[in-house]
Amino acid sequence: MKKTHAAVTGRGSTLRKYQEVVVGSRSWPDLLYFEWCMLLSVLPGALGMALRRVFWPRMFGSCGRGCMFGSGIVVRHPGRIRLGRNVIVSEGCVLDGRHTDCEDVILLGDNVILSNNVMLSCKNGTIRIGDNVGLNAQTIVQSTSDCPVEIGSDCVIGQRCFIIGGGNYHTDRIDIPIREQGIRPDGGVRLEEDVWLGGNVTVLGGVTMGRSSIAAAGSVLTRSVEPLTVCMGVPARVVGKRGER
Repeated sequence: MKKTHAAVTGRGSTLRKYQEVVVGSRSWPDLLYFEWCMLLSVLPGALGMALRRVFWPRMFGSCGRGCMFGSGIVVRHPGRIRLGRNVIVSEGCVLDGRHTDCEDVILLGDNVILSNNVMLSCKNGTIRIGDNVGLNAQTIVQSTSDCPVEIGSDCVIGQRCFIIGGGNYHTDRIDIPIREQGIRPDGGVRLEEDVWLGGNVTVLGGVTMGRSSIAAAGSVLTRSVEPLTVCMGVPARVVGKRGER
């Protein structure tokens, strides 16, 4: 996939660029339906929510029953996004499913809640979120360059968390800019089931948080932690195990 700037400013018509970068399809019916759904995106109140509940599910790759969508949601490549049942996407969220060839880019399980201004961003990466997960306001989950992010069922993600797979560039060469050296593969991020992140937690690529572990508010995780671990600090260090006294 071209970087966004190159894709937008390169050769080709404005319409074709819009279809490739935003809609994710060159089909006219897909374009027209996407535009209709985006018009509904800005409608406030109960009417807007009711109309989005009727028309938006058909925009996605798949969408279970009972999903609700707030106003002002930004969507990219909706055909690569799959939602389970009773998913709630609140006001101002971003669902960016851009990918070169993968069709299942953002997958949300049943009963997932995205609070206001949550961003799920993929650029040739994937995001998988299990059942009964809550992502609190202003959290960013990003996956790039085939470095997936997986969040297991029953996880609780605090406000303004940052979870990123593929966030580091190669920096070995000094004869070309860092931005041209590409992303270093890091294996992505995996949060196993029942993990709790406090507010403002950062989880970097290559980290696995074991089942039922906890990261205290403000922590920066640069290394994996075992199940039932409690960690805190910058960088995060283990301070205890759940169930032990």
